[in-house]
Amino acid sequence: MHNVTFPGRYESLEKIGEFIKESAQNAGFDGFSTYTIETSVDEACSNIIEHAYGNNLSGNIEISVIIEEKQMIIIIKDNGLSFDPEAISQPNLSSVLDEREDHGLGIYMMKQWMDVVQYESHPNYNTLTLIKNKAALK
Repeated sequence: MHNVTFPGRYESLEKIGEFIKESAQNAGFDGFSTYTIETSVDEACSNIIEHAYGNNLSGNIEISVIIEEKQMIIIIKDNGLSFDPEAISQPNLSSVLDEREDHGLGIYMMKQWMDVVQYESHPNYNTLTLIKNKAALK
């Protein structure tokens, strides 16, 4: 397991992305799967920065990566305000792009791309667990 803590700021997103991309590549994921994992984590961390921390510049984002034979598990921990992604309605994908609501699309993408998206709120922290299964070898 690899644990890394980043400042909960937008400036950290590039380093978070590099860490996740390298982890996914080392785990044997192909280019597209690596992209979906990296984008899902970027969206999750952006939501933490915007919604959990807001103007609080002292919060951190702790990311743990566990690579198993058949899957990659990413646990993202913050100590900001809790946020229930299930409370966000699914975006209307059939509406014209510039008429869509500007929230919910990132969570929708995470759920489409990752095999498990599990949010838990605890008294002093929150965790988001993302799991990506490795494709069966042909």
